Amino acid sequence: MDKINICEKLDLFNDYWSPKILGEVNESYVKIAKLKGEFLWHIHEKEDEMFYVLKGLLIIKFRDKDVILNEGEFLIIPKGIEHMPVAEEEVQVMLIEAKTTLNTGGIRNERTVEKLERI
Repeated sequence: MDKINICEKLDLFNDYWSPKILGEVNESYVKIAKLKGEFLWHIHEKEDEMFYVLKGLLIIKFRDKDVILNEGEFLIIPKGIEHMPVAEEEVQVMLIEAKTTLNTGGIRNERTVEKLERI
């Protein structure tokens, strides 16, 4: 049981759209990531996903609306809902997701992170 300083962990990397594992809670990972630009439209068929904005402003696009998340706000996206995160400027987020969650959902491409780094 070691405490974790999120700011120190965020200083350890600069890559975007590549979540890092901070720890585990039951069958979920607690992750952090830096985001910038548009991601891709995707769906997590079996897992809910939580975005908590630590720094910056994150837009989560849905087919029928956009949700804007400011610092200190979070959104839980239920499984099966198509979405696309967009960060016009760098955004730092914490994610809480099932260990089985693939960052690109059912799509595999150059942005897919198959093996997550633990920091």
